[in-house]
Order: sequence, then C-alpha cells, then structure tokens
Amino acid sequence: MEKELHVVFGAGQVGAILADILLSSGKRVRMVKRSQGIFPAGIELMLGDATDATFCHRACMDATAVYHCMNPEYSAKAWAETLPRYTDNLIAAAGGIGARLVVLDNLYMLGRTAGKPMNENTPSNPCSKKGEIRARLAERLFDAHRQGTVRTVCGRAADFYGPRGKLTFFGDFFWKSVLSGKAAISPVNPNVIHTYHYIPDVAQGLAALGCADESALGQVWMLPCQPAVTTRELAARFQPYLGQSIQMKAMPRWLLKSLGLFVPMIGELAEMAYQWDESFVVDDCRFRAHFDVCPVAVEEAARATVDWARMTYTS
Repeated sequence: MEKELHVVFGAGQVGAILADILLSSGKRVRMVKRSQGIFPAGIELMLGDATDATFCHRACMDATAVYHCMNPEYSAKAWAETLPRYTDNLIAAAGGIGARLVVLDNLYMLGRTAGKPMNENTPSNPCSKKGEIRARLAERLFDAHRQGTVRTVCGRAADFYGPRGKLTFFGDFFWKSVLSGKAAISPVNPNVIHTYHYIPDVAQGLAALGCADESALGQVWMLPCQPAVTTRELAARFQPYLGQSIQMKAMPRWLLKSLGLFVPMIGELAEMAYQWDESFVVDDCRFRAHFDVCPVAVEEAARATVDWARMTYTS
C-alpha cells in the first residue's frame, strides 16, 4: 500500500521538525522551500516560491495533507503583501486535489484579553497591524472551508522557544549574550506570566491535526503548551543544564520604542509588546482532551534547548 503524502511548506522553526515527525510516523514527506538545505534521508525536497500559484499546485500534487508553516520577514508590510498570496495559493492547491490544509497561526488577532486565558472561543479583537492581517487571513481561510473550497484546520501558538528557534526571544539575541557570560537583555517585561510554546510541541500538534479524523476540521485549535511562566522563570529553567546562572535585564519600553525608529525589526517588535503588559496565557485543555498529545516535560525541553544553543552558538 502506498504511503500517504504529507507536504510541508516552510522549513523554518517548525516546518523541519514537523517533517521529521511525519517521516518517523511512516508518512511520505515532501518539504517545500525556497533554497537547498540538509534534511533527514527520505524527505523529498522541492524548491520554489509559494507566491507562485502554479508552483503550489505542482508541489501539492498527490498530497493527503498540506501544512502551511511559512512566514515572510517580520514586518507588517511584508505580511500584508505576501501572506494573503500564500493563503490563497494553498487554499486553491490543496482544495483542488481534495487535500487537507493545516495552517500554523499565532495569537495576534486576539489582541488584548485583560489577562484572561485564551482558548478556541476567544473572539478576534486585534489591536495591532499584524494582528489585523492575521484576523483577515483567518476569516479568509474559514470562509473557504465553509464554502467547500478546501478542508482546513488551524493550530495556534504563542511565542516559541526551543531547538531551531533562532528568531525567538530565546534565540540569537538571548543565547549569544548568555553563552558569552553576559546578562540577557529582555526587550519585554520578563516578570509577566506568558505562555511560550516549545517548538517540538507545536510540530507534534500540527502532525496530530494533519492525521486527525474529519471532526477536527473547520476549527481553530490551541496547540499543546507547557503551563505559562514568566520569561525570567523560563530562562531560569536552562540554568541546571547550562551550569551557570542567567542574569536577565529588562529593556525600558521607552528605549524599545526609540530603537524602533532606527532598527525596523525592533519597531515591529515594539508593536507587539502589549502581550507582556498583562498575563498572556493559552488554555490548551480542548486540544489535550481531543488528541493523545501532551507537551514535552519542562526539564526535557530545557535540556534540549540548551544542547541546541551550545551547538548553534558556540564554535
């Protein structure tokens, strides 16, 4: 019997780990990305641009499930220009062959929640440009599902940490300082409770959505996550495996905004700093009740993150 083909668009923080999980579960896996890379033996690599509708149709050919794990540069302008094209092209490509479309999304469209835990019923209420973009994309995605254009499901996650998380708060900016013996500078308030999703948990959750029965489709799911802690507390989890204490200093909000005038990436981050003004907590109870997937133990996640950081940031 021929193996099911699962097509993963995007080989960044989540996509590559997702592809490995699917391959290990016995699926045939095709990874779609812009440039060459090193992947486990057995993964088919297809290079191209997902803003090209014709290419997307070719890349999705014969697929049972298609996963959208792509993100352009962290910029509202880039998101507004590129993400709708990704979404429309994958809706058409997956829908055209009857494949399931699994979309990885964030929580930006939910806006401020007054510290209340976020779940699948939390209404969309964006308070940022990037949140407005995400809200429109979610509406477009589920409109297509309701119209019968595509069978889709969405998994949402908060900020990432863990292996491959170079562009996260616990990535380049954090580990380069810590591993050189310096204090980590947090661009957000490190003392506010905040859900951080461990990257392999996100990938495992998406794999579950890609293989779930039809009752999971047409819905948003909060992907599995560890209990929310402060940014400072999460950093402290790394200390036993690092063999040293981690000092963390908060960057004043006025400085973050000032730097944003000169450094575009920091300006984009400043727009989202409201997520650390109050408790930002994800409730994943519904996902855990429906799927046989639980987050990795916090100790195992901390150890794996430190191992990855050492390998990535030390010569």
